[in-house]
Amino acid sequence: MTAVLVIFLLSCGGLLLLVFCKPAVSVRGRRVSIFWTAPLAGALCMILTGQISPGEVAEGLTGAGEVNPLKILVLFFSMTMMSVYLDELGFFRLLAVRILRRAGGSQRMLFFLLYGLVSVLTVFTSNDIIVLTFTPFICHFAASARIDPVPYLVSEFVAANTWSMALIIGNPTNIYLMSGAGISFWQYTLMLLPTGLAGAVSCGVLYLLFRRRLRAPLDAREESLPRIDRPTEIIGLCHLGGCILLLSVSSFLNLPMWLITCCFFGSLVLFTMGISFFRHRAPYLIGRCFVRAPWDLAPFVLSMFVLVLALEKHGVTAALGDVLTSPRTVAGTLLSFGGSSFLAANLVNNIPMSVLYRSVISALPAGTGNGTAALYAAVVGSNLGAFFTPMGALAGIMWTGQLRDHGVPFSFGSFVRYGAAVAIPALTAALLGLWIVL
Repeated sequence: MTAVLVIFLLSCGGLLLLVFCKPAVSVRGRRVSIFWTAPLAGALCMILTGQISPGEVAEGLTGAGEVNPLKILVLFFSMTMMSVYLDELGFFRLLAVRILRRAGGSQRMLFFLLYGLVSVLTVFTSNDIIVLTFTPFICHFAASARIDPVPYLVSEFVAANTWSMALIIGNPTNIYLMSGAGISFWQYTLMLLPTGLAGAVSCGVLYLLFRRRLRAPLDAREESLPRIDRPTEIIGLCHLGGCILLLSVSSFLNLPMWLITCCFFGSLVLFTMGISFFRHRAPYLIGRCFVRAPWDLAPFVLSMFVLVLALEKHGVTAALGDVLTSPRTVAGTLLSFGGSSFLAANLVNNIPMSVLYRSVISALPAGTGNGTAALYAAVVGSNLGAFFTPMGALAGIMWTGQLRDHGVPFSFGSFVRYGAAVAIPALTAALLGLWIVL
């Protein structure tokens, strides 16, 4: 057990070092992420030192259960690329410009409208896509209007990582934690109340933090509406909407969610290529979707999965589960798993944390009655942990990188100061909501 723990901790330490010092390198003028190399090295070390065999790894990666990481990655990438498809068309920018026009000359109105728009879009797409899409737009608009971008940027990031809890598709951590437990799309909707409470609290705290900065009048040049190809937009919206609708009834039809999303994205590719063929155009749109997909998530998740398989084999996850379930009440389990997962996400990132906690929860003794509470509490921690420190989620790493690229000064200390002020009340509200519904 000692060797396994040492390799795991060294892998996590290497991950932290890369995230803070060198998360990416430039290759021919393009940023290439390398933060995943530390977990990959740790996974290879586990195999080479005999802590886990290649056969055990292969069995874990190709298992028939829903916790299979390959199926989860298919689900995540399919949903991501359908959202990127709409973004490439300019759909999200169109919505943002219309919200900007409705705000008139009030920064306060713009703040609440933007928070609402990001929240709604996150529920039906994913937090990572919204962060990647709206951050450049906010930086551009704020520079044009000569206003402070920080209130809007922080609001966008908090809204995306709060409302990603609402549906199972909002965050890959939701998918991973719930798929292994057999939680259906509709069963997961009990998270709507905890998400709503956390969202209302986070919005209120954000306004209190930035209310003075929002008093200045808004005087910006009117942004032009992007031109969107209507037939292609309709096809994209129908596929995304149809996919979400079918996911909502997947448990009744006994269809796996990964297969539904894969089929819808495959259909979207075929429809788009057909339109391009009849218009005598190259299918550049699909190509751009593949280029923009966060492929570095794949080696990251698979490597962490191997590390956790080794921990599980040597009894580490079972021991951790015994510690976390020492309070036998539902309220105690919510606090134990919610608080510890929130902190763990900021030590090793929320995806590795979710892989670890999924294994811990599956190892809980049958009949404890707190497995469901532990599972949903871990979901809360994996989402809200994202805005406590930049390490909490890949979205935080990408977001801070975008701010650097756009010349917006935002230090690690500022992230923690604003993040702690919002995350702790939001975490409390979400866990209270879970206690009510459970």
